[in-house]
Amino acid sequence: MEYKPEDGFPYYYSLASDASLDALFSAPKTFALLNSIDDEKGNYAYAPKKWTIKEVVGHITDHEKIKMFRAFQLSRKEKVELWGYDQNFLVRNARFNALSMEQLITDLSSVRKASISFIDTLSEKQLNSKGMAKSHKITLEEFLKSIIGHERHHVQIIEQKYLG
Repeated sequence: MEYKPEDGFPYYYSLASDASLDALFSAPKTFALLNSIDDEKGNYAYAPKKWTIKEVVGHITDHEKIKMFRAFQLSRKEKVELWGYDQNFLVRNARFNALSMEQLITDLSSVRKASISFIDTLSEKQLNSKGMAKSHKITLEEFLKSIIGHERHHVQIIEQKYLG
């Protein structure tokens, strides 16, 4: 079955189910691409009412922060649904365009280091813990992989629609 972005978890997981957590969270492709974008290009939006590249980078970082907290909750067996959030509201209320690409990349890099540190503490049993993401029963490992699937989705959009 082929999923679409509006399908949420299954789509993002499908984009990252091909590799280990270590490989996914340490892959340098995103950072290499983002480091090639200057501030002027970072302020570019490919169409009216679309996010700028800086807003996309900020969104990727916000997403990882939010999802890693939920992963933490699941790893500790807290009974929570791994719910969504209003991404447009969060981007609208941020100041990503006032920041430099360097600041945004540093923030993403710091969040990534914290994510890797957290993942390194998890046992196999914790990675196999199950939770609900909307109507999908998933493991913590699958949930974590979907975080990078989400990033891959946005990197692909940057490559195709912003830089293509």
